[in-house]
Amino acid sequence: MINFFCLKGSGKTTLLDAISGRLGHKDNFFGEVYVNGRHLKREQFRDCFSYVPQNDTLLSFLTVQESLTYTALLTLKKCSNSSIKKQVDAVMTELSLGHIADKIIGSRNVVGISGGERRRVSVAAQLLQDPMDLTSVDTRSKEHELETYSRVQEFVSAYRNSEIFSKVLAAIEKTKYMKELPPIPFKNKDSPNGFEQILILLRRTTRNLSRDKIGIIMRLLQNLLFGLFVAVFLLRLGNDLTQGAVQDRVGLVYQCVSAPPYTGMLNAVALFPALRAISDQESKDGLYKKWQMLVAYIVHFLPFSVISVAIFSTFIYWTIGLYPDASRFGIFFAVVLASHMIGELITLVILGMVQDPNVVQSGIVLLNSAGVIVGTGLVRTIEEMPKPLKLLSFLTFQRYSSEILVVNEFYGLNFTCGEGNSSTANNAACVLSQGARFIEENYPGALSRFTADFLILYAFIPVLAIIAILCFKLRENH
Repeated sequence: MINFFCLKGSGKTTLLDAISGRLGHKDNFFGEVYVNGRHLKREQFRDCFSYVPQNDTLLSFLTVQESLTYTALLTLKKCSNSSIKKQVDAVMTELSLGHIADKIIGSRNVVGISGGERRRVSVAAQLLQDPMDLTSVDTRSKEHELETYSRVQEFVSAYRNSEIFSKVLAAIEKTKYMKELPPIPFKNKDSPNGFEQILILLRRTTRNLSRDKIGIIMRLLQNLLFGLFVAVFLLRLGNDLTQGAVQDRVGLVYQCVSAPPYTGMLNAVALFPALRAISDQESKDGLYKKWQMLVAYIVHFLPFSVISVAIFSTFIYWTIGLYPDASRFGIFFAVVLASHMIGELITLVILGMVQDPNVVQSGIVLLNSAGVIVGTGLVRTIEEMPKPLKLLSFLTFQRYSSEILVVNEFYGLNFTCGEGNSSTANNAACVLSQGARFIEENYPGALSRFTADFLILYAFIPVLAIIAILCFKLRENH
């Protein structure tokens, strides 16, 4: 490890980024790097060098020991758990972190370790990758720090004014043409394979987010809270057309199409940017690829999505009184689940392209609203829309989810009209005495498209996951 003592803005970070292989492919890079006389290719830089970035990017709810252990797991493959523990303990001892090993990292909103301790954790994470330690300042005590800093300055000054400096430059040129050269001291490259890395990232992500108790409760109950709000207004659905039997069901379908995707979007905006920042840093160190963190997060949110939507669907379906059939409840649950997951996946796609989470949140609100308006036909029937918007509706998942939910609820449903249960009363609302007629007038052909709509809706999930992965692969070059 090399320490640089230079003026602000003099190019320290750019130089370190260049040496450690952190510069993107689009950045200009001139010159050559030699280690022990051997020419080092640009793609090999990160395998040999490390440095601690200015900003400490750590997961808030992991303890110091857990954070360093996961870094070691991502770096080392064949080491036993006891061996990894020894290495973690050794580096914590070296950087005086042993007394805070079981304290969480913390953040602005969560009390954790101090800023100086966070800095030492970041240094420890780099040391676990086994980089080329040449000169360093000992920060274990103020006395050692002043002494070693002064010594380094003396070395720098003496070295620049010595004949050795000139001879070394000449030797570097000479070694370029030697036949036998000493090997390049690469970092430990016995790292886990891609699947094992994803599993480690999944474990780390789950452990970190599981410590946020309030966050977990909100993720599981956010859809239920929305359901309670809707239930207050609808109470119990009836079959009397004059009492809004159709209107209430249409409104409920509209809410079930628009709200669950939005809660999924909020989850991704709230949780993933911190993980993305970690992956941006650790991928530059060569620990794993950015898309692997994305895959780990997708696997992580699946059970939360299932449980949250199951709680919401069970409450809203049977409390409000939708079509009383177990198989139709299963379809309702499956559609709401797909919509919720699609909302989160769309947000992940955008987060792969846009850095600012606030911009992403604003964008997804507009995107979700536009999809509901264009795709559902609940604001204006699709048949009445201008042709460009009608064609655009095929690209929205809301088109398929709304058609499925309308058919699922209205098919086979018979309505009454006012007192006496007469379906032929002189009332304009009484024209639609059968649910099937409402479907054919507002969603022509939806009955025949039911299975196709369901398959297309669920096809959005793998397609969006693949697009998200591709977006994060593109981030590797930036």
